[in-house]
Formats: sequence, C-alpha cells, structure tokens
Amino acid sequence: MTCQELVELITAYLEDAMDGPTLAKFEEHLSWCDGCGHYIEQFRVTIRTVGRIKDEDIEPAFRDRLLEAFRSFG
Repeated sequence: MTCQELVELITAYLEDAMDGPTLAKFEEHLSWCDGCGHYIEQFRVTIRTVGRIKDEDIEPAFRDRLLEAFRSFG
C-alpha cells in the first residue's frame, strides 16, 4: 500500500469499516511509515478537537459559509 492509498482509506480505518485484507495492508504500512503514523495521529487530534465545538460556539453566518463549502465538495 502506498501513502496515497492510505490517505484515501483513512476514514474507513478510523470508522472501523475496512475488510480484513485491506486492514492488514493498512496496518503493515503504518508499521514502517512514520509519516503516515503522524498523519493519522493528527487526524485523530483534529476529530477530538472539532468534536468539542458546540453549535452555539459558532457564529451563524460563519456556520452557513462552512456548510456551503462542505456542500460544494459533494
């Protein structure tokens, strides 16, 4: 598995939604690639941090712009 392939599969990995063979390749890659290990840890920190934000903590106009930006990627 390449680093690019790992990046494309990170969501499935973090959601525990990988099949056995793919998971084995993913974890084997992590066993030797420090860069990807750091990338996953940064992703986990981001998820924890963003998970602490409450709706009332975000200005409505900013929230609307953010939601629109996410929708444009779909």
